[in-house]
Amino acid sequence: AQQQFVADASHELRTPLSVFQASLEVVERLDGGKLTGDSRQILADLQDETRRMTRLVGDLLTLARADSGALEVRKEDIDLRPMAEQAVRAVSSLAADKDIAVTLTAAVPIILYADKDRLAQLLVILLDNAIKFTPPGGRVSLAMQPDGGRQTVKIAVADTGVGMTADEVQHIFKRFYRADKVRTREDGGAGLGLSIAAWIVEAHGGTIAVTSERGRGSVFTVCLPYKGHSIFPA
Repeated sequence: AQQQFVADASHELRTPLSVFQASLEVVERLDGGKLTGDSRQILADLQDETRRMTRLVGDLLTLARADSGALEVRKEDIDLRPMAEQAVRAVSSLAADKDIAVTLTAAVPIILYADKDRLAQLLVILLDNAIKFTPPGGRVSLAMQPDGGRQTVKIAVADTGVGMTADEVQHIFKRFYRADKVRTREDGGAGLGLSIAAWIVEAHGGTIAVTSERGRGSVFTVCLPYKGHSIFPA
């Protein structure tokens, strides 16, 4: 009943939030030049909060559908390299704002049998998370390497960020868990991104893990099977 309530509430909230966002964009386009500096700041804040709420509602709906089994994974043969390049471009403005260098290392091609949209979402979640918790001037890297012997593809996202304690690492994939509550609140995060990442990996029969140390950054490592067979131990 709780899962159904979350799914229904999230679904019903998407339409008014879309209306809010569209209305704010119309106000900015038609009357933005007439507003005072304070009014423009209020409008910008409203847009930011509406986008944050829209992301939260979308994340809640994704997890509710996953819990109920209503969220399908549509697999096809995809090349990870172009997808990784697009993910890096998607976070480029966030990285530029903090003067963070984002690098990509990947073999060509890396063909994987997976859901294209979900894999793209996974890469953006991991990169976005790494950038958020890396101080200005730091580095974030995305590396992808096939392992023919194990018939898997290894994806690693490493950062020079604040890192985590051993206790935080144990809880990092739990819903609504935020290792750095102050920083996450400032960034508008709700602690759902890594939970969704874990679900995407598990839905593909893969594994996800993190190694980290306070003050020394983190490395998130994903292993996915080539052709959809599970790599979890029997």
